[in-house]
Amino acid sequence: MELMKAMETRRSIRAFKEGETVDKSTLEELVKAAQLGPTWKNSQTGRYYVVMSPEKMDSVIKNTLPEFNQNSCKGCSAIIVTTFVKNRSGFDRQGNPDNELGNEWGAYDLGLCNQNLLLKATELGLDTLVMGIREEKALRSELSIPEDQEVVAVIAVGYRTADAEMPKRKDLESVATFF
Repeated sequence: MELMKAMETRRSIRAFKEGETVDKSTLEELVKAAQLGPTWKNSQTGRYYVVMSPEKMDSVIKNTLPEFNQNSCKGCSAIIVTTFVKNRSGFDRQGNPDNELGNEWGAYDLGLCNQNLLLKATELGLDTLVMGIREEKALRSELSIPEDQEVVAVIAVGYRTADAEMPKRKDLESVATFF
């Protein structure tokens, strides 16, 4: 699939086919694609917690997501929790912020990497939903996420039950200024 086609067809899916599975090697491809994302000084601070077993998925979904997100990812095949190592991306070698964003740059880098993951999923015929409303402490406990990592997103992966329309996009003139 061409990149532009993947960008045009990727959707946030909130209804997944139950019983469909995604094998480990395919999930590994998603993480490898994420790792190709650009990062501050090649810091590669993204970390990925891939939940595949039905028992662990049930526990993670039930104990870490609010009810509306539990419903939105029902039937998904896997959950990927994405984090970044704090105080590296956007920092100098002595641990001082290199610009005013500090750890926000780590979130920026992870967003770039997560987009690679989402587009690779689309290329492979998979569907995703990125969820930012989650219980950070519960995720740390469920997945043994260390304190030196910032929990950012929970991504449901699976196969959609129905097609989703592309939401209307703003006109170019309202989002870009050209000089």
